[in-house]
Amino acid sequence: MPEKLQTVFRVPLLTRGRIALAFSLAVGADGLQLLLGPLGWAFIDQAIDCVAMLLISCVLGFHILLLPTFVIELVPVLEDLPTWTACTAAVIALRRREQRTPASPKISQEKV
Repeated sequence: MPEKLQTVFRVPLLTRGRIALAFSLAVGADGLQLLLGPLGWAFIDQAIDCVAMLLISCVLGFHILLLPTFVIELVPVLEDLPTWTACTAAVIALRRREQRTPASPKISQEKV
């Protein structure tokens, strides 16, 4: 993979600060969309979703779960659910599991 793509898709080490920042971004995005409710025009909601996906991806690293969340936010009734918060919790749980699992040791073949 080219160097530039590797830096875009890198997975940073989870820290308490990163987790707190990711949750605050997600709750902020969901809260802002809920507050705007009927006053928020479609392009404002979509702009909030784009910014939320980009910022959460910067903090936690890109994860494929962020894409369906972005699409779900386009559905009128489902946009009122706290989808960014739920998705952020799921991505953090998956990242923790990935970082706790030790890499499988390579089995060396010995010549007998």
